[in-house]
Amino acid sequence: MNVVRVFPLILLTAALSACAGKPARSDAPVADTVVPSTAAAPAAATAADTEPASQPTQADTPPAAAAVDTGSRAPTTDAATDAAATAPGGDNDFDALYGTSDNSRSAAAYDPWEPFNRKVHGFNNAVDRGIARPLATAYTHVVPRFARTGVSNFFSNLRAPLTITNQLLQGRPADAWDSLGRFLMNSTLGIGGLFDPASKAMVPRRNEDFGQTLGAWGWRRSRYVELPFFGPRTVRDVFGLAGDIPLSPIRRIESDKYRIGLQGLQLVDTRAQLLAIDDLRDTAVDEYALVRDAWMQRRNYQIENDLRGKRERGSDDANSPIPVDAMPMPQWTN
Repeated sequence: MNVVRVFPLILLTAALSACAGKPARSDAPVADTVVPSTAAAPAAATAADTEPASQPTQADTPPAAAAVDTGSRAPTTDAATDAAATAPGGDNDFDALYGTSDNSRSAAAYDPWEPFNRKVHGFNNAVDRGIARPLATAYTHVVPRFARTGVSNFFSNLRAPLTITNQLLQGRPADAWDSLGRFLMNSTLGIGGLFDPASKAMVPRRNEDFGQTLGAWGWRRSRYVELPFFGPRTVRDVFGLAGDIPLSPIRRIESDKYRIGLQGLQLVDTRAQLLAIDDLRDTAVDEYALVRDAWMQRRNYQIENDLRGKRERGSDDANSPIPVDAMPMPQWTN
């Protein structure tokens, strides 16, 4: 009788062992392609995963790269891997956040509104190629480098109140104290922020906005949306704009003449910093997917970086979304 009871258990155990030994299968086809270079950081290598048309598209890229293939699979090259390994600071930050496995360096781009986003992207590209890029190119040819650096420093310093407020909201008083010291030092010794003595004093530069704060509070996954003129965003970051507007020093200027002039200069300065990636965008197989995936991965990196301890945190990505104070908008807070 005992043999009769034990025998089915032996068969069940053997069946489960056989199932466990089979390799896992993925229901979704995989498309991998590596495109080195970024909008603001050195190159890194990754892979993009695409699901069937009935499911939302998910594409993975690191903050310093983008994957752009929709129908073929190509293995990651040794050259791309070497480029990622030699990127200054990037490898350590990626390993600390996502682990050392290449497969773990990923964040899904949730884009169920892709048809609408592509139309807005086409409009933004037309405005960029017809107005923004020519202005930025002329700006870099006419204005000396040291003057452009001063302009960038000035606008970066103006973002300090926004950064400090969001660091406090994220529960990071030590970072907020550093940012306050940096702001005071650059505003005084740096002559209104035109110079950056705080960096020479080894005070780290941090960039925070309310979209990152919402992410730190738990709103991690958010669908991608591209806004006219503002460019890439997520729904979370659209809500973040409402929190950033009241903290914008430029938007407190009541005179439209001076406010719009400063906003226009900031937009040109922001676009000039992205000229280095124009060749990559122009030669991309799918320029929309390249921009979306690179931006989403960079944004996820910014949020994950905020959640790390102060000692483990990597450097902030200086190329945040287009600042709300750089876009001429109605004075909603008046």
